[in-house]
Amino acid sequence: MEMKCFPLGPLWTNGYLVWDGGGRSFFVDPGGDPSEVIRFLESHSLRLETILLTHGHADHLFGLEALREKASCGVALHEDDASALPDPSINLSRWMGADCLCRPADKMLRDGESFTVGTLEIQVRHTPGHSLGSVCYLVRDGVERLLLSGDTLFAGSIGRSDLPGGDSRQLLHSLKRLIDLPDDLPVYPGHGPSTTIGVERRENPYWPREAV
Repeated sequence: MEMKCFPLGPLWTNGYLVWDGGGRSFFVDPGGDPSEVIRFLESHSLRLETILLTHGHADHLFGLEALREKASCGVALHEDDASALPDPSINLSRWMGADCLCRPADKMLRDGESFTVGTLEIQVRHTPGHSLGSVCYLVRDGVERLLLSGDTLFAGSIGRSDLPGGDSRQLLHSLKRLIDLPDDLPVYPGHGPSTTIGVERRENPYWPREAV
């Protein structure tokens, strides 16, 4: 499994391209102009199969339509954020001063489901609190694993819960859905540096101190 981070858009949202040994790939959260992503795909002969969204906020969507045409299987996000894509008032782009209107997702995801892109197995963990449909993606390729945490979990912090659709108690409860993960699991958030589950378990002041 290979991965490359592309900070995109006005808030430097971390977009992630993940691919297997056969060149089959997916992209997570195209938050701005994806020209660099497209050039990388072409120069490395990678086949983009799907675009996954961790949630429906505009800073994770601004490059979606420009990249969508490259994705053979379209766009997927959790069903609880489905209404955000075509509605600037829900995806908060109107609040940011630049309306973002996207076509509906091609696939609606649900908690616990798994699917594959080549040899990559992706499991959906619904972690609402930052938005109604926020998710984390647990990706496995053989013995390799990583977590794409969106705006649920950051290095040393968590996502905002004071925006429409947010709920601080729900977000803290959602973190409990991650406590079963191993300490050495790499975590790649929607903003800021990467981390590991072990570091967050020890140092993150929001990490749950009790079992689910």
